[in-house]
Amino acid sequence: MEVAGLSLDGCHRLDELRAWHDACRKAPVAFDMTRGLPSDEQIALSHAMLSLPGPAPFDSGDGQDWLNYGGQQGIPQLRALLAPLLLGVPATQAAVGGNSSLALMHAAVGLAWRIGLPGHAPWSDAHEVRFLCPVPGYDRHFAICSDHGIALVPVPMGHDGPDMERVEKHVAQDPRIRGMWCVPRHSNPCGATYSAEVLRRLATMHAAAPDFTLFCDNAYAIHDFAPQALARPGLYDACATAGNPDRVLLFGSTSKMTIPGAGVALLGGSARIMDWWLAAQRACTIGPDKVNQVRHLRFFGNAAGVARHMQQHGHLLQQRFAQVQRVFAQRLRTPCDVHWSRPAGGYFITLWLPTGCARRVVSLASQAGVRLTPAGTTHCGGTDPEDRCLRIAPSRLPVADAARAAEIIAGCVLLACADAASVACDTTATAPDAHP
Repeated sequence: MEVAGLSLDGCHRLDELRAWHDACRKAPVAFDMTRGLPSDEQIALSHAMLSLPGPAPFDSGDGQDWLNYGGQQGIPQLRALLAPLLLGVPATQAAVGGNSSLALMHAAVGLAWRIGLPGHAPWSDAHEVRFLCPVPGYDRHFAICSDHGIALVPVPMGHDGPDMERVEKHVAQDPRIRGMWCVPRHSNPCGATYSAEVLRRLATMHAAAPDFTLFCDNAYAIHDFAPQALARPGLYDACATAGNPDRVLLFGSTSKMTIPGAGVALLGGSARIMDWWLAAQRACTIGPDKVNQVRHLRFFGNAAGVARHMQQHGHLLQQRFAQVQRVFAQRLRTPCDVHWSRPAGGYFITLWLPTGCARRVVSLASQAGVRLTPAGTTHCGGTDPEDRCLRIAPSRLPVADAARAAEIIAGCVLLACADAASVACDTTATAPDAHP
């Protein structure tokens, strides 16, 4: 039985939906949509890197031997290429690390906790430290805070960024709030891109804590579906213009641009922030993987090479996202209070369901062979108080499988809504008459 034609026009549809789901359970698929992973086709775009950099000599221009220790800040040429594109800062205000931007985020929070941000006391000296966390948000950001004992303060996300009325109120009134997570472009998971006005307000707002810092994860800075000019990210410029250049720490990586397990990660900020970061690194490293940096430099070549490469990624992603959007538009027209995001880039679609249905849909989909991110993952503490938000990640699946997975998810949404409506009807029918 196909999902097509099923609706919630009457109670008789519930039996049909249950029969459809029983058929799915007897012949389950095996689709994993739990995380936003690049597809095999995307990774194949960078297979040429596997034979790079080769033995040809490389001159870093700063006297460093790319095959030996040293070069703590990273090869200047790679910083000059990637720092403006991914972070929006000049090469001198960025450092290249290993393959994981999350590792850099964790390390930066750890430094603030142990030794304090430049000119400020360690966060560990405070009675309590809090972070603002836009929701729906990224569970790995929440995990970094939890690992350091930092309390999470949720603020709702809109189509153009976080609710700035709430952000400004929290930051101005509560000196315990020392930081905020930001994903300004194609945010995880709802795909919002912060407006220029939101960036301006983040940069200029009054902060009760003198070391309040925006931890900006630019994971999807140039991950557009449709070809676009590679624009310089704007949060650092906004902060610098506002006279608050130290307010933001920026992070990015090539992990979803080249080979996911062998990318290069970058950290950037003001000159003062960079001095703080590099001084702290002397205790833990005597140089990054410069061979991998040269590999990336030779693979991309220049900014035009990055643009061509990312347009290919965008085309492959758009094929998968278009299938999910098409299926949802066809199958989920009837249920009330069901809607979803329509991102222009990034790796996720957010699906909002009627209150109390998200966990049920995850369970039903799992029984049919579609693994989804657990309900609540998008919220602080792993709990969505309304149980209505799901993160959909179609990127890893082949195009046809993305469409089939969307069909199953849609059917499970219809079944969960019908079950909830049936329970509500039964409750109403059996309730005692208040006016006998």
